[in-house]
Amino acid sequence: MSVSESMMDGNQSLCSQFTFVAFSSLGELQFLLFALFLFIYFFSVGGNSIIICVIWLTPSLHTPMYFFLVNLSFLEICYISNVVPQMLAHLLVETKTISLAGCAAQMYVFAILGLTECCLLAAMAYDRFVAICHPLHYTLLMGPEVCMKLAAVCWAIGLVVESAQITWIFTLPFCGTGQIQHFFCDVIPVVKLACVDTSHNEIVLFVVSVLFIMNPCLLIFFSYVRIFVAILRIPSATGRGKAFSTCSSHILVVSLFYGTGLFTYLQPKSTHTPETDKAAALMYTAITPALNPVIYTLRNKEVKEAFQRLTQRKLP
Repeated sequence: MSVSESMMDGNQSLCSQFTFVAFSSLGELQFLLFALFLFIYFFSVGGNSIIICVIWLTPSLHTPMYFFLVNLSFLEICYISNVVPQMLAHLLVETKTISLAGCAAQMYVFAILGLTECCLLAAMAYDRFVAICHPLHYTLLMGPEVCMKLAAVCWAIGLVVESAQITWIFTLPFCGTGQIQHFFCDVIPVVKLACVDTSHNEIVLFVVSVLFIMNPCLLIFFSYVRIFVAILRIPSATGRGKAFSTCSSHILVVSLFYGTGLFTYLQPKSTHTPETDKAAALMYTAITPALNPVIYTLRNKEVKEAFQRLTQRKLP
């Protein structure tokens, strides 16, 4: 007898849809949240789109660092668009439901983009490592073909690994109220709704987190250790400042992304609460994608100058 059949025999109906708790406890404050996150959404999509256009229209920015930045900006647009529009709609309605298929689709996109971003940030750290530690071999080691392959590997890892994991999760039977203590279909809150023992899934989730989140994080860490050592060896203060300025934006983005990601997925199960999970999720699904354009424009002289030239060229 299958698991599904045993569930039905026990008078437990399987879920065909889920209901989000989201921010229902906030009552009328949900309208203020709607206005806030609507602004954040348009700011994020607009800002990341501007970065892509500025780099695309400026030949001097057609370098490996900005190639990866275009990938990251495109990913952030997809990332925030996968979660925030649905959250905005649910802030305006009483019943916040999603079909099983819709939940699976959202989780596929969310997980694939999340793991891809981990790998892209590691590729960007490697680019800075080569540029600062091996400047004479930079054009050879980070040629256009190498950059394309690195980006393709990042997207492929996200697609293959997370597709397998999320497919496995949605082979589980879900029953009961189908109430998700979250505002979108994140992995941990959905797995909690399964009618069967999910210890194997949780072990796999932890292993994937360690292998594909911690390994890129360690690669970034050791890259920057080598980078800082190389910067300290530069004799002039001006040279050290210029070298560090090329890394500062990336360090800020990595800190924001990995700080919330590690807090969410590597903390002990007993310490998870719906409130902390939602707060952390807001950081990496809405706030971080909105901050990236700010970080990469305000702290990046080349992007600022290119944007100013393009806007001045368009003015009469």
